[in-house]
Amino acid sequence: MGINGMRVIARGLSFPEGPVAMADGSVVLVEIERQTVTRVFPDGRTAVMARTGGGPNGLALGPDGAFYVCNNGGFAWRRESGYLRPVAQASDYTGGRIERVDPANGSVRVLYDACDGHPLRGPNDIVFDRHGGFYFSDLGKSRARDRDHGGLYYALADGSRIMQVAYPILTPNGVGLSPDGATIYVAETETGRLWAFDLVGPGVARKQPFPSPHGGRLVAGLGGFQRFDSLAVDADGNVCVATLVTGAITSIAPDGRIVRQVTTGDPMTTNICFGGPERRTAFVTLSGRGELVAMAWPEAGLKLAHEG
Repeated sequence: MGINGMRVIARGLSFPEGPVAMADGSVVLVEIERQTVTRVFPDGRTAVMARTGGGPNGLALGPDGAFYVCNNGGFAWRRESGYLRPVAQASDYTGGRIERVDPANGSVRVLYDACDGHPLRGPNDIVFDRHGGFYFSDLGKSRARDRDHGGLYYALADGSRIMQVAYPILTPNGVGLSPDGATIYVAETETGRLWAFDLVGPGVARKQPFPSPHGGRLVAGLGGFQRFDSLAVDADGNVCVATLVTGAITSIAPDGRIVRQVTTGDPMTTNICFGGPERRTAFVTLSGRGELVAMAWPEAGLKLAHEG
């Protein structure tokens, strides 16, 4: 056992993200630098499920048992002080898209690469609702002297419809639904802020007036130099956000109160999901180190719309 009772399940992963806990005890995740969807077994063994190319980022299990991938199109990479991190748009960037991966044969199919004629730039995180669709963030892309705006989108799993929920958002990353499904949370990376959008229907948000920059309501922000990555919601409705630089999971109550911050020792702590008995195990990706770790969590994780 390590820090905070944390145990390492697997090492040597190439910037893991998007963990999905499965009923058999395995965790399916993406390796962004390796460009794969990978299954990690409880004993630390790994097996490549699919090779997507680009930059597979967020991952979720859909209603048909397939995995849905937010592909950011590819990053350029840098290793500093022993930690791997993405730094900009890849020189061989292949375009942002949402992909469906068949776990039986590893086949990859592009469902969406644009919305209303506007290309997706860097899809990042994804969560399914109970209406046959999913919300996903598009972080945008950064280059040497400019960056794209990001946004929040909603799409149907069958590939038939995609719609914009909120735009522009500055580097939207983690997304998650409240236990009642009436609120979608979005974490902004560069600002270290957590936003909420109140939903009036699938993919339709009740927008807040000015001065909200995009119609969301501000839930919380962190002091100091801390950045937000992906997130998961627990059964009590707290939003557990992977926190960069500090290297932690920050649990935030719906009213904005900071419930706790659990440190991990990796400044590139990028994602969390819940699994195990009663969903009381937190699986966390320490991407800078290339590790998947697990720890007991005080609250149970929220039951997702579709679980493996």
